[in-house]
Amino acid sequence: MPLYTVFLLAVALSMDAFAVAVATGCAVRAPRLSHYARLAACFGVFQFLMPVLGWALGLSVRDYMEAWDHWIAFGLLAWVGGNMLRSGLAALKQRETSCPATDPTAGRNLLILGVATSIDALAVGLSFALLQTPIWGPAALIGVVCALITACGVYLGKTLARLCALNGWAELLGGLTLLAVACNILREHHVFD
Repeated sequence: MPLYTVFLLAVALSMDAFAVAVATGCAVRAPRLSHYARLAACFGVFQFLMPVLGWALGLSVRDYMEAWDHWIAFGLLAWVGGNMLRSGLAALKQRETSCPATDPTAGRNLLILGVATSIDALAVGLSFALLQTPIWGPAALIGVVCALITACGVYLGKTLARLCALNGWAELLGGLTLLAVACNILREHHVFD
């Protein structure tokens, strides 16, 4: 898979983390370096680990699905992208998104958010296994991109507390990007020829 495709995938997977980071910036209002570091590190690590876990799971069933692998990868990515689109549209309909009342960069809240924002990366890792794509480089890029986007989200949330209303647009963009990557997989397998 080309580097630019993995980068776009990393950006798309980071949109949930970005939305949570913006809300965190709203809640904390004056985040310290420790807030940035905890949130970015947690989200980055989970975004790295989940594709690796999905890839490992996918290796165990790959031989059974080689004839359908590109369709399965398309379906998984389209499903995740569709869910992100639906979530983004719901956020846009609400008009105002309330910011969390507690510090989400501490304790159990942080771990729950890390897992919740990276579940879609598990499906991506499974897709990589089905497409026989190595995982370590893409997973590292996904983790680093997510950490950077998370830090930017916290900063934007701090700077513009009302930016919470834009979370729906970020999820829409992420969902559309995942759908584009899914269609590109079919194109690479000459489905449209």
